Amino acid sequence: MIQLTDIQLLRGGKVLLEQASARIAPGEKVALIGPNGAGKSSLFQMLLGGLAADQGTLDLPARWHIAHMQQETPGLQRSAVDHVLDGLHAWRALQAEIQTAENAGDTARLAELHGRMDDMQGYQVQHEAERILLGLGFSVDQLSSPVAAFSGGWRVRLNLAQTLIQRSDLLLLDEPTNHLDLETVHWLQEWLRQYDGTLLLISHDRDFMDAVVDHIISVENQQLFSYRGNYSAYERQKAERQAQQQAAFEKQQERRAEMERFVARFKAKASKAKQAQSRLKALERMADLAPAQVDSPFRFQFHAGNKVSSPLLALTDAALGYNGTPVLSRLNMNLYPGMRIGLLGKNGAGKSTLIKHLARSLPIIQGESVPGAHYYPGYFAQHQVDALDHAATPLQHVMRVSPDTREQEIRDFLGGFNFRGSMADAQVGPLSGGEKARLALALIAWRSPNVLLLDEPTNHLDLAMRAALVNALQAYEGVVIVVSHDRFLLEATVDEFWLVRDGTVAPYAGDLNAYLQELQAPVEKTVAAGVALSSSVDRKVIKRQEAEHRKRLAPLKRAVEKSMAEVERLQSQLKDVNHLLADADLYNGEQQNRLQQLLKQQGDLTRQVEAAEHAWLEAEEALEAAANADLSE
Repeated sequence: MIQLTDIQLLRGGKVLLEQASARIAPGEKVALIGPNGAGKSSLFQMLLGGLAADQGTLDLPARWHIAHMQQETPGLQRSAVDHVLDGLHAWRALQAEIQTAENAGDTARLAELHGRMDDMQGYQVQHEAERILLGLGFSVDQLSSPVAAFSGGWRVRLNLAQTLIQRSDLLLLDEPTNHLDLETVHWLQEWLRQYDGTLLLISHDRDFMDAVVDHIISVENQQLFSYRGNYSAYERQKAERQAQQQAAFEKQQERRAEMERFVARFKAKASKAKQAQSRLKALERMADLAPAQVDSPFRFQFHAGNKVSSPLLALTDAALGYNGTPVLSRLNMNLYPGMRIGLLGKNGAGKSTLIKHLARSLPIIQGESVPGAHYYPGYFAQHQVDALDHAATPLQHVMRVSPDTREQEIRDFLGGFNFRGSMADAQVGPLSGGEKARLALALIAWRSPNVLLLDEPTNHLDLAMRAALVNALQAYEGVVIVVSHDRFLLEATVDEFWLVRDGTVAPYAGDLNAYLQELQAPVEKTVAAGVALSSSVDRKVIKRQEAEHRKRLAPLKRAVEKSMAEVERLQSQLKDVNHLLADADLYNGEQQNRLQQLLKQQGDLTRQVEAAEHAWLEAEEALEAAANADLSE
């Protein structure tokens, strides 16, 4: 049982909690919700022992093991599987003892240690680690890759896997769905539903909470309010509580007014003075009941402007990619006014590649992409948030876009995104991730685009801002194209889905439920393959197989890297020649020989680039074929 009693918690002079109490029973799955900055992460730190309450008591079972996800992962050379297994400290220690006993030839000690390993089900942890990694979207080939080879978002998944594998009584997860795609969120919610310990998670994903939790603890006005059921049940109960609170407040105000009128009428009359005095004292004793606070701090809209083209954009036999290598090809699509599209597809399938092109930040490799005369896209992605000027204020960011606009008009606009008063004049650097995301969305809204391109817009946004974003998108009259792991956002704001898969994009006939069910079968097959790999051989055999696998693939990987470097070298040379050919003086007749030399060099380099790209693709295919052949064995 976790018991918080009359907790007062202050951070930086700000009161986060005041006489707050809550109780969490063993085995409950609880979502801790509340606006950003309300104290949710500080509560986690209290449970972890890193922060003490200023007043009140926290009771937590002393023998409980708490699992909590690390926030950072250095560039380690340990494999992905080994990094996950490092979360099992007792298992690692027992492994070391077994190795010591083997080196010493102590058979009696070995028998005892292997018995302990069997008791803790230690011989199954290898395939358990692989099962979790595969469920979180890693391929079988990536299981032996070093941690350093993964990007930041994938390292977050590694930390999550390391947390999930721990034998815990209490599991603390802070925004676990950030950096996950829709498919992985679905897998995680199924895993958490089967977790038999006590779960406490911070989340702003309502569909995720609906699927996982059975209790809600809401941080409201420095208090903790408990609700039974999932998030949808919480919304119903809170609405009922607010209605009751409002009714009680209105009734109290009527009673107060009646008593004040009586006092005003009769306090001067001797015969009524005693009664008037009694009512005056009752007024003084009457506890103030606050009216229900249902107003969101956010009031904003997206305006699409007055001019529009039809179609807004037309793609014909187009290919998109990087450095001349297609990620998407055979693209034939038109964007028409009023379209509202959700992009589906696994991480790496090319969703962001498509959105970058639609945002006019990534040119096509081949084919045609023709924008209409009035094609004005607004693009939100994480790098827009990262590109904000940390030394500037929200007010300055908007004023740079519209220097002739009245300051008060800009302040009124920013107030709709809850940048009011001093917040509009605060430097961006110290703002939270959610506040920076709000500012990035505000800058897009200010420009009135007629096409909104949103790549994971809800990361770091709290529930109130997510609800306001949904409302604004529902009222928006322009085109909406969104990538998101937030099912509620997708289902509430788009009319159709496009599936990015197998190197192209096509309309998807089903809904989100159909898509997730379609994904489940291959995921389960991949996970089963990983389990079979672990259960069929012992650890030493696995290590030998992994070493042989890496040895077989090493020359192929080097060939890929060499081919890639050659393509980049030749493309750089071709770029330099093209730059020289752009010089107008080269065509005045006096430099005819020089011109002919450069044109010949341009032709030679173009052919060499094409040959190098072909060699690169062949090397990639050879590597993929070898990896798949190893997997099939």
